[in-house]
Amino acid sequence: MRLDRWFKRRFPTLALSHLAKICRKGEVRLDGKRVETASRIAAGQSVRVPPLSVDAPKAPAVKKPAQSEADARAIKDMVLLEDRDLMVLNKPFGLAVQGGSGTKIHLDGMLASLANERGERPVLVHRLDRDTSGVLLIAKTRKMAADLGEIFRSRSAKKIYWALVEGVPKPSQGRISLYLAKGEAMGDNRAPRGRHGMEERRDIEKMRVAKHGDEDAQHSLTYYAIVDKLSPRCAWLSMKPMTGRTHQLRAHAEAIDCPIVGDPKYGHGDEDRRRRSDPNRNIPDGVDKKLHLLARRLILPHPRGGVVDVTAPLPAHMKRSWELFGFDASQYDPILDAPED
Repeated sequence: MRLDRWFKRRFPTLALSHLAKICRKGEVRLDGKRVETASRIAAGQSVRVPPLSVDAPKAPAVKKPAQSEADARAIKDMVLLEDRDLMVLNKPFGLAVQGGSGTKIHLDGMLASLANERGERPVLVHRLDRDTSGVLLIAKTRKMAADLGEIFRSRSAKKIYWALVEGVPKPSQGRISLYLAKGEAMGDNRAPRGRHGMEERRDIEKMRVAKHGDEDAQHSLTYYAIVDKLSPRCAWLSMKPMTGRTHQLRAHAEAIDCPIVGDPKYGHGDEDRRRRSDPNRNIPDGVDKKLHLLARRLILPHPRGGVVDVTAPLPAHMKRSWELFGFDASQYDPILDAPED
């Protein structure tokens, strides 16, 4: 936890400007050493607090909103695996992982319902798009979040996704290596709602294929394999991303002319429209319009030893599509034989 947050929790009336002043003067010490307000502290460290002209109450009890009990139950219902350090959740379709413009209900906010008496709460380790279902890793402490985050950064975590895509990619197993950059209305440049028409807005709020050396361009790499197919309409892909760019799998599927079924942002070019107008190639009307992308499996070393290996079931809308096309979710997944780098 940052030092300024530690003080705010224990001395809520202390002005941050005064805290910065006594830190600069060396009156606040961490294990005997000078600190800054942004310095991080951990359990077991000693903080020297100089005499302050404010009341010094005990750390206030965590105030849980009325909805917190319902949030806690909802999270428990998502748990696929849990131990003293972490949880792996089965995130449902449509639930945002973090807040944003117009997003009031999101998983990060719901995790506050699991805060302990010291105010410590579970922490997100990685993220999924709102409309992507499946395995999501949660750390129960900040220290565990840091350890797990390092595992993700070192690419020691293996992530496998399942997708239903329009058309059938060639070859049946392949490698997608592209540079991607954010659209002009993504991230800090997000445009206000209502400023653009739907078609224009969709184009500027998606990742775009870029060239090496372009501003903000980042390399992205995905291995894919066809598990089953119904030519020429659709294919069940297993995908293993080796990098973690925003919308990576959705942008990569579009780049090989096989967009993910139900994707509202990607796969709306001329060829996609021609395919959908062809009764021999289009996706039947009975298929749900929701995004058919599942974070199927997560495999990574546990910081305390052993391996975390968790698989999520198909969400209801994808299960209906699998049944419609006669796909068997229990069959062998060839992506397991894909390279690891």
